[in-house]
Amino acid sequence: MPSFIPDLPVILAFALAGLALAITPGPDMALFVSRTMNFGRSHGFATVLGAITGIAVHTTLVAFGISVLIVTAPAAFWALKIVGALYLVWLAIQAVRSGGGILVVKEGGKTPSLKQSYLTGLGINLTNPKVALFFVTFLPQFVSAGDPAAAGKLLFLGVEFVIVSLPVVIATVLLAEWLVKTLKNEWVGKTLNWSFAAIFMAFAATILFAEGTKAS
Repeated sequence: MPSFIPDLPVILAFALAGLALAITPGPDMALFVSRTMNFGRSHGFATVLGAITGIAVHTTLVAFGISVLIVTAPAAFWALKIVGALYLVWLAIQAVRSGGGILVVKEGGKTPSLKQSYLTGLGINLTNPKVALFFVTFLPQFVSAGDPAAAGKLLFLGVEFVIVSLPVVIATVLLAEWLVKTLKNEWVGKTLNWSFAAIFMAFAATILFAEGTKAS
């Protein structure tokens, strides 16, 4: 067995932990649902791909020890928190800016490109300090610090997290699409848009209370 592959008990334990995290509601999941309901399944999957790219970045930073500097340096971590919170506030404003429902795009309204949806998913993942904290404090618990193959194993676990999360996020996007087809009412759409705005604002407030932890 290649040295970068963890032992089977570690793989199974991390899979359970990753699944628990994947089904926990957060800004990423709210964004997947919002984009799918507003602009369709393709935009939902585009934001998912963006978030997955963000996870790859977080995993790479952890594997090479860079993100430890971010979450242990007060100024850098506060900057990350502020940027993340402001980004969520911006998303909240975008959710209700047009005043329209989620079911159709108003005539003359601007639909984002798939690239923009992808970048939005990437941005919300990279600017969420709780994601950084999870990867810098939780992921390394499954690898021994003295293991010469630690970096490879961390990257392996990052890929495993994506694989475990995919069924959850795919189901989330498909469920959101089904809701759009089922709840064909403009007022329901407006209510959901305002609900998403409230969710993003709540997550923004929560992010500001995220605490950096010192590396042990």
